[in-house]
Amino acid sequence: MTKYTANLASLVGSRLCHDLISPVGAIQNGLELLELSGLSNDMPELELIRDSCTNAAARIKFFRVAFGSAGGSQMMGDREIRAILRDLTAGARVQSDWRPDADLPRAEVQMAFLAYLCCESALPQGGTVHIERGETGWSVGAEGPRINAVKPLWDHLTGGPGPEEIGADKVQFALLTLLAEERGLNLRVHVGDSSLRIELVR
Repeated sequence: MTKYTANLASLVGSRLCHDLISPVGAIQNGLELLELSGLSNDMPELELIRDSCTNAAARIKFFRVAFGSAGGSQMMGDREIRAILRDLTAGARVQSDWRPDADLPRAEVQMAFLAYLCCESALPQGGTVHIERGETGWSVGAEGPRINAVKPLWDHLTGGPGPEEIGADKVQFALLTLLAEERGLNLRVHVGDSSLRIELVR
């Protein structure tokens, strides 16, 4: 797959997320206005809408980084990264453990987020994804009561042929492989019975 194809996929992701975040934000603002007008905060209907909007906004912000365009020298603040992951995993079966404590290039955070999605897909009963950054690159590991790593997908990360078709819910495997090749990174995978790890190193 060509570099152009990888960039095109990222541009499509950026466009979709950019266009979706505005209406979700507008709904959240509308809810705040309703509350200020005296409408009860305890109404279950409002609570459902509020929770759904918060979840949607968190996912869009995360996906915008993971699947969007991340070229050039764009940086992401540590506080912003942690806020995105905190909102994404609030009440979720999979939790995140983000260990870097510095502002980072957006392109690097993108790779870490894609690796997070790969690990999340292998935790059917929940668990924790640990994200670390060292001198040689990134290590994204997961642990949980059960690991379900679909072999063709995980083999694809290290140069295997992969499945004949990759569904929309597993597209992170394809994009991570493409971007790693494009950016000169080596992918290493370690899969065990209760844990797994993806390494992105130069």
